[in-house]
Amino acid sequence: MPSDNKIEASLNAAPAPRAADKILDVARDLFYREGIRAIGVDEIVKRAGVTKPSLYRSFPSKDELAASYLRKYDLEFWERFDEAVDAHPGNPRAQIIAFLTRVGKRTQKSDYRGCGMTNAAVEYPERGHPARIVSENNKQELRRRLRAMAAAMGAADSDTLGDGLLLLIEGAYISGQLFGLGGPAAAVARNADLLIEASLKK
Repeated sequence: MPSDNKIEASLNAAPAPRAADKILDVARDLFYREGIRAIGVDEIVKRAGVTKPSLYRSFPSKDELAASYLRKYDLEFWERFDEAVDAHPGNPRAQIIAFLTRVGKRTQKSDYRGCGMTNAAVEYPERGHPARIVSENNKQELRRRLRAMAAAMGAADSDTLGDGLLLLIEGAYISGQLFGLGGPAAAVARNADLLIEASLKK
């Protein structure tokens, strides 16, 4: 008969991850590091330690698995963005600089592979693809927010400033992969601040 300690330990133990969660975690890692098209479902189920039927019970197709990965990526992206916003209430300039400071630091890591959304949009040019749709929605919302923040700063041409900031961000995502440590993406926050300053001058 099990002891009270063993029973208590069993009750307090974290539940084993569901197959769908394991599949999504493995897919997220592989898709981000190696690209979505480069990874097949056989590799995913092998790494996750599950069967192929269990994958297709949770995700009807690889396309849907890719879209699920990007939906999770989208949530994490906005969590990071909102953290920067919440740290500087009422100060959109500081919010943007705080967000981009973190982006610049991430680009200097050896395992940096840019933005998963940007990468997916490049991999899937067809407009109706589930992964492409998630990526486009993320970028459209980022553009909307940056334009609104530029307007809140008092920029005379807020749409142009917002779009300029978006171009800087996308450039950092790509150049971070090309140049790595010491590359221009490290200075994305500084360049954004210079652009903002120039845009606010009368």
